[in-house]
Amino acid sequence: MNNRPEPGVADDFVLPFQVSDTAVRGRVVRLSASIHQILSAHEFPNALSELVGEAASLATLMGAALKFDGKLIFQAQGDGPVAMVVADYQAGGKLRATAKLAGETTNLKRGADTLLGKGHIAITIDQGPDMDRYQGVTPIEGPSLAEAAVSYFRQSEQIPTVVKLAVARAQSPGMPDQWRAGGVMAQFVPGEGGARERGEDVLMDDRDRENWDRAAAFLETVQPDELVDPLVSSETLLYRLFHEDGVRVFDPQSVHAACSCTREKIARVLANYAAEDLEDMVEDGVIKVVCEFCRTAYRFAPDGRPLTAS
Repeated sequence: MNNRPEPGVADDFVLPFQVSDTAVRGRVVRLSASIHQILSAHEFPNALSELVGEAASLATLMGAALKFDGKLIFQAQGDGPVAMVVADYQAGGKLRATAKLAGETTNLKRGADTLLGKGHIAITIDQGPDMDRYQGVTPIEGPSLAEAAVSYFRQSEQIPTVVKLAVARAQSPGMPDQWRAGGVMAQFVPGEGGARERGEDVLMDDRDRENWDRAAAFLETVQPDELVDPLVSSETLLYRLFHEDGVRVFDPQSVHAACSCTREKIARVLANYAAEDLEDMVEDGVIKVVCEFCRTAYRFAPDGRPLTAS
């Protein structure tokens, strides 16, 4: 359709779109309750919370394209004050994210390059226990995760890509102040959005190149507040960008914070430890295990047996 899309998609959704009848396809993500739950579980400094929110948005933008019941894991590691940031998106809209500090937590400055330093990003696609994992690894390039992602697609997949991300605390009408995150990603994807081939950038003809350059130029104008403002819907943003060319939107996909940790999983891990190793884990008569993602605390007896109270 070439008319303006009607508003109506709430937060915590991914909205796929296509620019007119071109091969420019993408997704917009808006996270509110989900990212607030994820970030509120930690006591990260604001600069690190923003980085984790960007990683969560990026994992969602990429993972929502999966056509199978699997998981996409985004991980960035470096030699800076933040040793690692990781986010994974599972089919069905399950999202989680966390980070690990390498040292001092005060006076952290914003920016992926400052927080992570020199290192690499890895994108892992897990298709399930009966399928091989796919992983692409590239150096961290650029001052932001958005630019690092663009570099990843250029080097690993040779797919023309634009990514914009934003994270901030904001207040929705009638709601308390909370974390919000958003992002938009567009790519040159010929065909009907099926399996992509490597090297698509060299398959562009002159018209393809013109369409892509025009769309990419519009996307570069997106401002951070447009991605996190609760009064600017995904449809409104797309209309602002592409109303002259026409843009169609597809069925949205919901997103929610969800962790895969369970007492039973942890008990199975503890069962692999020797008795003397379990003894070293005991504090105040119990073994306490805290999930790195959701910060849920699980309590076990000194021999590794689960205790019902957590």
